Amino acid sequence: MTTIGSGYLDNPVFGIVSECAAKLGVRSFVIGGYVRDSFLHIPCKDIDIVVEGSGIELAEAVGAAVHSKISVFKNFGTAMVRYKDIELEFVGARKESYHRESRKPIVENGTLEDDQLRRDFTINAMAFSLCRDNFGELIDPFGGIRDLAGGIIRTPLDPDTTYSDDPLRMIRAIRFATRFGFTIVPESLESIKKNKDRLDILSRERIAEELHKILSCESPSKGFLLLDETELLEKILPELTRLKKVENIDGHGHKDNFRHTLEVVDNICRNNPDSGLWLRWAGLLHDVGKAVTKRYDPKIGWTFHAHDTVGAKMVPGIFKNLHMPLNEKMKYVQKLVALHLRPIALVTDEVTDSAVRRLLFDAGDDIDDLMELCEADITSKNPRKVKMLKNNFALVREKLAEVEAKDAIRNFKNPVTGEIIMTTYGIAPGPEIGEIKEHVKNAILDGTIENDKEAALRLMREYVASHYGWPEQA
Repeated sequence: MTTIGSGYLDNPVFGIVSECAAKLGVRSFVIGGYVRDSFLHIPCKDIDIVVEGSGIELAEAVGAAVHSKISVFKNFGTAMVRYKDIELEFVGARKESYHRESRKPIVENGTLEDDQLRRDFTINAMAFSLCRDNFGELIDPFGGIRDLAGGIIRTPLDPDTTYSDDPLRMIRAIRFATRFGFTIVPESLESIKKNKDRLDILSRERIAEELHKILSCESPSKGFLLLDETELLEKILPELTRLKKVENIDGHGHKDNFRHTLEVVDNICRNNPDSGLWLRWAGLLHDVGKAVTKRYDPKIGWTFHAHDTVGAKMVPGIFKNLHMPLNEKMKYVQKLVALHLRPIALVTDEVTDSAVRRLLFDAGDDIDDLMELCEADITSKNPRKVKMLKNNFALVREKLAEVEAKDAIRNFKNPVTGEIIMTTYGIAPGPEIGEIKEHVKNAILDGTIENDKEAALRLMREYVASHYGWPEQA
């Protein structure tokens, strides 16, 4: 008999699992993401196998059959087997109950039905049977296939129970809606809003991981709008929600900086689908300083002076609050936030070699990502203005390439070091050394001297002779 799921189980590994399960006298099923993605025609290399029995024992049997080592995680009762380019994770069917103060469930052995009941959404609760008597049959007790066809995110149980038991599911609902372009049913949205304070029991790392996945979607704006609508964003990233307020004084208004921010992130993703996660974070935070710096000047209207500098200073605190890495990834985001107005200034002003050299010096190897961010920052509704700015950005790119080829300023290192100065003049460390180095650096960036050691040392000697009069050491 041909059943609805049989066409998605052509990989020989499913037959191997079925045979091993039969020998052990247990029933096994493919469940969750692989089933969902099969109907969406999305390749999936991570396959979850649920077993009415010991998942670890079945994994050991399958590992022996395919001559693959297994990884056992006894604390979780799971085991993983790699077969060619796919990973199979085996777990015993479970039923769960929760204490209100924790999202960690009390787990007991259960049946497939118990296991499906504990799943987050109907589209993730479907299973394909691997049993001999009904191999490939779709087991769908909650109408997951119907919701998949309708583009709907719905919980198998009452949403208050689902979200209160494990509040991470609230963000996961939004993530799946963003990834697939689905709609969360109204009662579920209301339940998320009602249970928003349950986020307090989650680790910040788990929340950040879900934000990363939302940012990795094709149009992250949908996810952040849903986070805002359900009032989760205020608890996760209040710095973003503060950008929402639009004020109007004497007929002078300013744009909705929250909506603008989301448009910038979507532009980054649209312009370059392969753009990195941390560039997307830079887009999300590039204007975060505007809420702090917003001022009204009767003569010129609304201003956001130094929002780039203020925003850059806010980045470490945001990363720390979400328990995200405070390493080079944070520094990369901070740098792009700090520099995001610089290329725009080059677009509107005369593009001088000196300004380009300084931008290349400050941005280093991140100059291309900075330009991506700045071009995504063009969100004007005036087509003529957009065209003009994009044409000007093309000229800036040409100038960057031209100056870089000529002067090799990217990742520039000052030819005159503190050690050279101290050795040449026999002096101890002091503020004068920094002044001399800064003078030489500025001369190179301004194009007063060439970027080479001989010219730099000559200028050092001239500057020291005129300002300090120190004799050189023999």
